[in-house]
Amino acid sequence: MTSSRLLSLVTPMMLFHATRVAKVCARVMVATTALLLLMPTTASAQNDIKIRDLTSAEGALPVRLVGYGLAVGLDNTGDRAIGGQTGGPTVQSVINILRRFNVEVPADLIRMRNVAAVLVTAEVSPFLRAGGRFEVQVSSMGDARSLRGGTLFMTPLVADPSGPPLASAQGSMLVSDGGSTTRFQPSHETAARIPTGGVLEADLPRPTIAATSRLLLREPDLGTAMRIATAINGAMGEKTATVEDEGSVMVTIPDSVQKPVAMAKIRDLAISTEARPRIIIDGRDGTVVAGGDMVVGAATVSHGAITLAIGNLAPNDTAAIPGSVRLPAGIPVQRVASALHAVRTPPSEIAAIFAALREVGAVTGEIIVR
Repeated sequence: MTSSRLLSLVTPMMLFHATRVAKVCARVMVATTALLLLMPTTASAQNDIKIRDLTSAEGALPVRLVGYGLAVGLDNTGDRAIGGQTGGPTVQSVINILRRFNVEVPADLIRMRNVAAVLVTAEVSPFLRAGGRFEVQVSSMGDARSLRGGTLFMTPLVADPSGPPLASAQGSMLVSDGGSTTRFQPSHETAARIPTGGVLEADLPRPTIAATSRLLLREPDLGTAMRIATAINGAMGEKTATVEDEGSVMVTIPDSVQKPVAMAKIRDLAISTEARPRIIIDGRDGTVVAGGDMVVGAATVSHGAITLAIGNLAPNDTAAIPGSVRLPAGIPVQRVASALHAVRTPPSEIAAIFAALREVGAVTGEIIVR
């Protein structure tokens, strides 16, 4: 076959494949360009927070409710109270409840192993109407060992001990597992919660939306207050918002504008915020949550049976010492927490160690122990 004949056969095939490759490359370039254009938008949206999540309206303080009640149905883990002269408030409370149902039981015959005296607390929004449900917290007041599996008997809730009941609470109690149940990290089962156990039975005093209102920052910061005022003025007009101080932004709404609509629009505005370096430690189960890119500098902390040494380690110091945790400088906070958990450090000691690291400057973020 001549060279001209061979060229006439190969060239169309080559052109066909070359055209297909060019089309595929063009599609890949278009998809890559679109992805690059979307990435900055997605990253910036993660830092955008609505004003409603950063502030609260002036006067819209939550209403705190409290009540005294009984947790029943416990599996022999309630208050160790016995009827008689040493019966105590738990026995007397049970007697009072039974009397309401026309049941008289001698105090000497009552044994309180399945009942526990508890304190019930809750926070309710002032805008919640009668019939609205809310979460309640239940805590043991006596010597009960556990509230697991119990039910809260109907308990009136008041805002003032001398005031009328505003709500009531009852329902099955949920106890957090709280991590390990070993002797190193004992569980805490004397506190529980009921997600929708509270019911509001009376309307609360509600604040009204005035022509001049204040937005109160939940975490006062001058930079955040300035960004909130700038966003409001850009959307509603100049001089609508004025920064009073680090924790307050004054908002003036014209009379020609519907105030609820204007405040709803303002609270839906989003601003860019900077993530604060912060460490939150649960003092009951040892959970450590670190916000931002936080690292721990060189320091040595000796607390109880635990010695934490970060950085400044001798090259030949390789001896394994019981209770000793040795880590390099510049290590992330979560690595330090994992190392402390690995040697079974109690939650209270973890909180104390991080607080000590903050005091010596090895950690620059804020430490919050809950």
